[in-house]
Amino acid sequence: MASPLQQRITSLVARVQKLRAVRVFTRYSTQRGPILAAGLSYQALFATFAGIWVAFSIAGLFIQSNPSLQVALFDLLNTNLPGLIKGPDGVGAVDPEKLFETSVLNITGIIALAGLFATALGWLASGRDAVRAMFLIGPLEQNFLLLKAKDLGLALGFGAALLVSATLSVVSTAALDWAFGLVGIDEASTFATVAGRATGLALVFMLDTVVLALFYRLVSGIPIPPRRLIGGSLIGAAALGVLKALGSSLLGGASSNPLLASFAVIVGLLIWFNFICQVILIAAAWIAVGMADRGIVADPKLEEERIKQQQAEEERIRAEVLAELEAQPKRGLLDRVFGRD
Repeated sequence: MASPLQQRITSLVARVQKLRAVRVFTRYSTQRGPILAAGLSYQALFATFAGIWVAFSIAGLFIQSNPSLQVALFDLLNTNLPGLIKGPDGVGAVDPEKLFETSVLNITGIIALAGLFATALGWLASGRDAVRAMFLIGPLEQNFLLLKAKDLGLALGFGAALLVSATLSVVSTAALDWAFGLVGIDEASTFATVAGRATGLALVFMLDTVVLALFYRLVSGIPIPPRRLIGGSLIGAAALGVLKALGSSLLGGASSNPLLASFAVIVGLLIWFNFICQVILIAAAWIAVGMADRGIVADPKLEEERIKQQQAEEERIRAEVLAELEAQPKRGLLDRVFGRD
């Protein structure tokens, strides 16, 4: 018989295991979340470089002719991808001046465009399967060409969202400066600086929330109820915001390691993408566990097939029982005729 202390420990462990956060991380681990995130981060690295190259090949002249948009876009990229764009200190993977010299019409641009299609669409496909794994369902069954066309549209939409976010940052900064000028607040004051920073963070948070919601609902193809979708996307966006706020600190180990100094930026980006992909999958697991707690089916077709199989099994068992009952009187009569007990 267990002692009172052992009973209390067992009861405590049972209560902890019932916590939603614990069940979320348990599902994330059992569904191989860390391994899936590692694979996604590897694909994301190549997709990002190809995407940046193609984006500046197409819209480089427009961005270069708008210095405010250029600064806002580079700030946004460095906020979301620390160490990607080379800064005044010379640290970064991509020289911004070289970006404006790119062209999609030469052989390098064509290779980059082909690489973008392959890596971006591959990342979306892998991300879809990884998110669906958090919901305990298999790959999405849909026409291959239609699925790739949808992925292509979503990839272009995500790229456009990044440019729109940078534009909104420029517009909001100009609007704040105009408002501060009306009330006589110095643009260089602490209040103005904090207000501008808070506005920028709010825009990034909104963008992350929208992108995550679109990813969970449209890319994965899972009919997530709006309340669950918004709640999980907000949690994921908040976690991404914390990562971005701690970006330099989180990646400091890679740059300080002398063995990694020659390619610290690439290692840092891989680590960064791994963090981001883990956040995406953990937030997906949060939504999945919440839906399971409410009895909400993630895949109606799969549930319908499961119900049909269950009904067929019940019918089979019922038929066997009826056949057994019908055979009992006959066996009893034969036993009496032949004198068997």
